[in-house]
Amino acid sequence: MKPNFEIFMEQLKPTNVGLDFFSDFEKVHLKVQKIEMHLNSLNYLLGKENIDEAVAILYASNPDCFSVIDILIAVRWAQKKQALTEDGSCVLLKSYLNDVGSIQTYINDTGLGDVFKEHQVKNLVDYVFGVEVGLDSNARKNRGGKCMENAVSELLRDYQIKFEEQVSTTSMDELEWLGKDVKQFDFVIETSTKTYLVETNFYSSGGSKLNETARSYINLENKILPIKDYEFVWVTDGLGWGAAKNKLGEAYEKIQHVYNLTSVKDFLSGISGKQ
Repeated sequence: MKPNFEIFMEQLKPTNVGLDFFSDFEKVHLKVQKIEMHLNSLNYLLGKENIDEAVAILYASNPDCFSVIDILIAVRWAQKKQALTEDGSCVLLKSYLNDVGSIQTYINDTGLGDVFKEHQVKNLVDYVFGVEVGLDSNARKNRGGKCMENAVSELLRDYQIKFEEQVSTTSMDELEWLGKDVKQFDFVIETSTKTYLVETNFYSSGGSKLNETARSYINLENKILPIKDYEFVWVTDGLGWGAAKNKLGEAYEKIQHVYNLTSVKDFLSGISGKQ
């Protein structure tokens, strides 16, 4: 049994992320590790009074180390990034790595020269670790969606429910009639009586996407409902639904299985003994 819709709304959580959401340190470590030798070579420049001379000496012995210099200004994909020159031309950042003179210009004009000369950074490996942590914050949006899937998968394991992840409708003969509407469900749960097709999402803020999501899942419910032994399950949460309450309420009435992270536990408890 689904709870009363108002109770459902009261149960919505402001967040679905744990402390491991904010930074993926394992990924950061691997990124730094790949360029650590080059960064250690660039450490030669730290504290040098004459940066141009130091760059020339280092370039003569190890020109490859400058290939990682863009991460020092927190830039990725330098082969696509452009900068405006004094004469008004637009040039690719990677073009500055072609010769020692261009590298000297790059280091001085970006401000790295002063950073090196004044020894504002003690070690470039540690410095880039911090830069990568900052850049990794851009990946939080993707991790947010994955957090909801992780939360549901943990609940499935807690209730000892067997499941498959990321299952396409093309792998289920009964759903082939969907044709071009190929869909990949977050989870598929098979019990002795039913196969449940599960979608999950979390919205911390409102927006037009919420109305579109609710509308599309109502449509999906109507398509799956006639298929014998198959049922659609939607697990959603987040205070963002407060801005789309009416549309969610409509979906709540029309879709048999709509749960949040609190109410889904009753559903899982009910089907756990049927496997």
